[in-house]
Amino acid sequence: MTEPAASVPRPRFAVLDIARGVAIIAMVIYHFCWDLSYLRFISANVGFDLGWVIFGRLVLTGFLILVGIGLVLGHGRGIRWKAFWKRWIFLVTGALVVTAGTLAEGLGLAVVPHAGPWPVVITFTLPQAFIYFGVLHAIALSSLLALPFLRAPLVLVIVAAAIVILLPALYSNPLFDLRQISWIGFWVEPPPSNDLVSVFPWFGMVLLGVIGARMVLASGLAASLAAIQPVNRPARWLARLGRWSLVIYLVHQPILLGILFPLAGVLHPEIAMREDNFIASCHATCQAGGTSAELCVTYCQCGLQSVIDNDLWNAIYTGMVSADEQAKLDESTRQCSALIYPVAPSAP
Repeated sequence: MTEPAASVPRPRFAVLDIARGVAIIAMVIYHFCWDLSYLRFISANVGFDLGWVIFGRLVLTGFLILVGIGLVLGHGRGIRWKAFWKRWIFLVTGALVVTAGTLAEGLGLAVVPHAGPWPVVITFTLPQAFIYFGVLHAIALSSLLALPFLRAPLVLVIVAAAIVILLPALYSNPLFDLRQISWIGFWVEPPPSNDLVSVFPWFGMVLLGVIGARMVLASGLAASLAAIQPVNRPARWLARLGRWSLVIYLVHQPILLGILFPLAGVLHPEIAMREDNFIASCHATCQAGGTSAELCVTYCQCGLQSVIDNDLWNAIYTGMVSADEQAKLDESTRQCSALIYPVAPSAP
C-alpha cells in the first residue's frame, strides 16, 4: 500500500483543524459537566440522563469521523509509515496512560473476613469502572483496521461500514459481557467502565469518515476546501486547538479534576446535593399521598432538619437502620405530621 505518491507533500486542510477544534471543545465541555455531576456540584446525571448521553454520543461520533477523514488525507495516496507509526505510538501510549490512571485512581486495600487461621485478610481492590477500552484505545485500533479501506473499492467500504454499524443491533451474546472481549461490542450488558468505545459499531464511524473524505476528493471539492483559511481570531484559535487535539484530550481531565477535587473538598457540594435530593423525594412522596404542596413543604423541611440534627443520613441512604435510628425516624415522622395535621382538642 506504500507508493512514491506517499512522499508528496499534502495540503493542510484548515477546515479540518477547525472541525477538530470544535470537537475537542465539545469533549471538554462534556467531561467538565461529567466531573461536576460526579462530584455532586450539579444534580444532573451526565452518564445516564438522555440529553447528556445523546450529546456525548454525538461528540464521539464527530471525533471518529474526523479520524477517518484524517487517515484518508494523510495516507490515502500511500501510507507514510514513519508518520503513521509515530502518531500510532502516541495514541497507544495515551491509551495506556488513561488505563493506568483510572486503575490507580480506584486502587485500594480491603479487609475481608477469612475462615482460615487468620480472622481477616488484606487484599487489593480494583476499580470496577476503570477505562480499559476508551476513545484513545478505539482510535488506535481503528487506525490500523482502516488502512486496507483507504484504497479499497468504495462500494466495499460502504458495505463494511453498514455491517459494522448495524450488526450490533441484530446480534448480541452474553459471552461478550466478559471484559476481556467486551471491546468487540456484541455484549448484552457491558462491564462497568467510565468509557467503553467498542469496535462494533464505532469503527463504522471511522469508515464513514473514510467514505466521506474519499468522495469529496473524487468530486473535485478538495481544492475549494483546501483554500478555506481561518480569517478571524476565533477561527484561528479553533484551528490551533484542532492541531493539538490529542494532547488536549490527554491533559484536560487531569487539569479539570485537579481543580474540582480540591474545591469539592472545601465546599462539600455532596452535602447540599443530598439535602436537595431528600427534599425533592419527600415532596414527591408527600404529594402522591394527597397532601397539598404547601403542607408538604412544611413537612419535608421538618423531616430534613430532624435528619440533620440526628445524623440519620447513613440510615436513609443505605437502608441499614439500627433500633435507635428507627426510633428517631418514627419520632420525627410523628412530630412533622403534627405540624401539618394538628391533633384536634378533646371535648370538655
